[in-house]
Amino acid sequence: MPEAPVLQAVKTTQIPGVEVKRGKVRDVYNLGDRLMIVATDRISAFDCVLPDPIPDKGRVLTALSAFWFDRLAAARPHHLLGVVGESAPAGFEPFREVLAGRTMLCRKTKVIPIECVARGYLAGSGWAEYRKTGRVCGIELPPGLKQCQALPEPIFTPATKEESGHDENISFERACELVGRDTMEHLRKRTLELYSEGTEYARRRGIILADTKFEFGIVDGEILLIDEILTPDSSRFWPADTYEIGRDQESFDKQYVRNHLQALCDQGKWDKSPPTPPLPAEVIAATRARYIEAYERLTERRFDVSTIGSSRGGGA
Repeated sequence: MPEAPVLQAVKTTQIPGVEVKRGKVRDVYNLGDRLMIVATDRISAFDCVLPDPIPDKGRVLTALSAFWFDRLAAARPHHLLGVVGESAPAGFEPFREVLAGRTMLCRKTKVIPIECVARGYLAGSGWAEYRKTGRVCGIELPPGLKQCQALPEPIFTPATKEESGHDENISFERACELVGRDTMEHLRKRTLELYSEGTEYARRRGIILADTKFEFGIVDGEILLIDEILTPDSSRFWPADTYEIGRDQESFDKQYVRNHLQALCDQGKWDKSPPTPPLPAEVIAATRARYIEAYERLTERRFDVSTIGSSRGGGA
């Protein structure tokens, strides 16, 4: 079966006359009571948006998020109305080719300014904090745990949602002070349910979901799951067959990019501030392949850019 064609990478989108807010990866268009969220192929590392996009990355993020929104019981209620596929929303027909497969039409919510993180393994900033204090976000853990070891049970570790720079890990009590205890109790319960359901599903496909983050918003008094969910940009996915406690793990994300940039830093060729150096073609290709592999292993579907989005009816 021939491989689907690689479409031209989309670094940014331009739709005249529509209010847009650009994040590190997404261009979010304001359609009144709805949002049109376009996942571009931009990629960031060390809080810098890199000059070179990863072809099809935005389509992988959109397709995988749509898969999870539809698959997980704990994902409901959520903000997704549909994915732009063979048709575009009325008035956006001239932009269908760039929007197709990478664009979610969503209900607009008031975003709750807390990143909701679930951790089942000791990695990343959690591992760094544990080595210093024996805690993660104020949660005391057993002594003697090793890097990337499974925790006795998954934990909920909120963080502030920053417009730029690093999100800051905070305690549950601090999060309650910021948005209210009832809200945080709901978010903790929902986050751990999502993590549990996603973990079990991924495990059956040979993938460890080490940790992940979710975002939520409120509309008409109801809390909705929003943004992307369980993608390589928001989660640590590790192949189970190579997992080993006590070291960094191979991962289905932008690790090739991070490793390349860290090597430049170690050689004194970059200081983790803009401008960011260009990415070699082999790093771009390897990163794209890893994202696609994550999609195909998790969904058990072939990644085909010519059909992504068509099954959900782009005119929602």
